[in-house]
Amino acid sequence: MELSVAKKVRAVGATGNVGAPLVEELLRRGEKVKAGARTKPAQLPAGAEWVKFDFSDLSNLDEALDGVDRIYALTPAGSLDPVAMLKPVFDAAAARNIKVVLQTAMGVDADDNIPARQAELLLEKSGAPWVVVRPNWFADNLVTYWGGGVANGVFRIPAGDAASSLIDTRDIAAAAAGALTSDSHNGKAFVLTGPAARTYAEAVALFSKALGLPVVYTPVDGETFVRETVAHGVPQAYAEFMAAIFVPVANGWKATVTDDVKTLSGKAPHSLEQTVADLAPRLKALAA
Repeated sequence: MELSVAKKVRAVGATGNVGAPLVEELLRRGEKVKAGARTKPAQLPAGAEWVKFDFSDLSNLDEALDGVDRIYALTPAGSLDPVAMLKPVFDAAAARNIKVVLQTAMGVDADDNIPARQAELLLEKSGAPWVVVRPNWFADNLVTYWGGGVANGVFRIPAGDAASSLIDTRDIAAAAAGALTSDSHNGKAFVLTGPAARTYAEAVALFSKALGLPVVYTPVDGETFVRETVAHGVPQAYAEFMAAIFVPVANGWKATVTDDVKTLSGKAPHSLEQTVADLAPRLKALAA
């Protein structure tokens, strides 16, 4: 079956790191997009329609799905129980035969007890058409999540000295668009990575060069990371969860490189050098 552009793709988190470029990519492909977000953004690309969407309040779910035949969803950030939050969406999608492309994370299939893997299994059993994309850690996190520290010359995480195939969020968006606009990938899971595995020390060195300022990467142990993260206002349980998901990074299990971005999007992913060059102005603004 060809996916009809007369209907709409709903992108959850449409103003986020992946959602924003995904909306733009879908519009470029001629799709109609319902951009789901908690609050209405100040500006959306021409052709996108905003709809309120909040996992903590799904009272308008019917409205959000009106006219939609595909959904891009992701495991909710900050949640330790994505299954409970995603189940109503998957149930509604199955009842309406809406295709779901779900973003989880690289490596969640290692253990069916991992919450994000349980969300994948829930979707697979829901009856809705589905595709799963599992991106590696975002290269953009060095600016969007840890930018304050990096801009001040400090980057402390429990990743050790292992390499990781960090991915540009624009490549995740391009791959997601490919999954949303073709049925040939249905029923499959894809691991999305950058084109090469690099250490965080190497990544930080690239930012340091782009900024013209010294930035030091210091690997720390999990307990230190949790303590420092909680001190910055993150709840204890989620800080501990974050420390746990860095264990595969430190063990070198995130160094895998795949061709799945090209398979889905038709183009190779950005190099880390290009990503850093494009992100550097945002980091310079934080450092100013």
